[in-house]
Amino acid sequence: MDTQFKKLIPSIYLNKGKAVRGLIDPDVVSEDPAALAAAYDNGFTDALMIFDLSDSDSEQELHNDIIREICATVRIPVIAAGRVRRMEDIKKFLYAGCAMACLNLSKDSNAQIAQEVADKFGSDKIACCFSSPDQITRNKDLIDGNVCCLIYVGSEPLEGLNGIGTDLPVIAQITEKDCVRETLLHDWIHGVTGNGVNKRTGKLQFVRNKLVSSGIPVKIRTAAYAWGDFKLGPDGLLPVVVQEASTDQVLMVAYMNEEAYNLTVATGKMTYWSRSRKEIWVKGLTSGHFQYVHSLTADCDMDTLLAKVEQIGAACHTGSHSCFFNKVLTEEGKEEFNPQTVLLRDYQTILDRRDHPKKGSYTNYLFDKGLDKMLKKLGEEATEIVIAAKNPNPNEIVYEISDYLYHLMVVMAEKGITWEDVAGELARRQKKED
Repeated sequence: MDTQFKKLIPSIYLNKGKAVRGLIDPDVVSEDPAALAAAYDNGFTDALMIFDLSDSDSEQELHNDIIREICATVRIPVIAAGRVRRMEDIKKFLYAGCAMACLNLSKDSNAQIAQEVADKFGSDKIACCFSSPDQITRNKDLIDGNVCCLIYVGSEPLEGLNGIGTDLPVIAQITEKDCVRETLLHDWIHGVTGNGVNKRTGKLQFVRNKLVSSGIPVKIRTAAYAWGDFKLGPDGLLPVVVQEASTDQVLMVAYMNEEAYNLTVATGKMTYWSRSRKEIWVKGLTSGHFQYVHSLTADCDMDTLLAKVEQIGAACHTGSHSCFFNKVLTEEGKEEFNPQTVLLRDYQTILDRRDHPKKGSYTNYLFDKGLDKMLKKLGEEATEIVIAAKNPNPNEIVYEISDYLYHLMVVMAEKGITWEDVAGELARRQKKED
């Protein structure tokens, strides 16, 4: 866990499929935990903590699905805790997309699997919740080297916890009455979570500025160029070409004024100036089709900005993914294609067939037959690849791999898995190897 900056981490407490105020207070905060998570991901939070308060296997499965939805919704890292009894529970959290999963040190059996889960997933993915210093002391040999941080969930005043006997970074759960600044003044506290952060999510930009003025290191987004470095048009605006980072597709063109530029840099969400409405416009605020910044690059004249973004939903008000769909001129000849996007397009076609069945479609035939038929075909195609690889003609392998990937994507669609999920896991493994 990065300890260079202290972190502000809101929490969601899951109980019976809803977000509640906490273990002791079961009052419902939100019927839609994923929507609440999206609200917490406002550009000024560093991560999201989720506590699974389930008391049955079926409720735990429901919450795992909700956690998966939350991980797909937010851009910030998700840390999950609660009802962990074995390695399988840790695996479900991590496979749902969580950056870290927590063992509960109030159960000695959890501490005993610390090394096992660290060996399997890496110590950077494992945290521990504790409610009293003695839980750290008696399990020190088990958690040292196997855990990347600790989450304090107890009620004892923080002043009495200085001697917890480890150098691991600690995230403290605080109440609405606790002061964020005073808590983070403790050198050994590296972040705060709980309702004390939840209450302040609407004014975290102000909180961050107060922390900076108090000498507490928190991460503040900064840009290499200030607004005054750009050459503006006669209207005082900067044109922005918006491009999808994953596909390089041009999505739209919009404009920024100084406030929109500074908000985009500060929050990581594309924010523009609406020339027609004469107001600041956070893309996706009403539709949910947010654009998350991957990079901002100025052109050679410093009079245009290229924004590479992660586009949620459609960029265009018409419902089209891109605003550029009116073909003006197309030269005849060989069709061009981007190899990086072929699988994404094929997968979207499969999803469209699933949601809008077409008579005579082989894809719909597979969906109608169900998972067993899909898996049977997937196995057959895998065998065909093996056979083709033994033959001298490499074209046969290309054909069979193409068939296999199609059937694999049908299974992925059936199970709700996307190429982004697979690419994300490969990226995490690559980072671990690096």
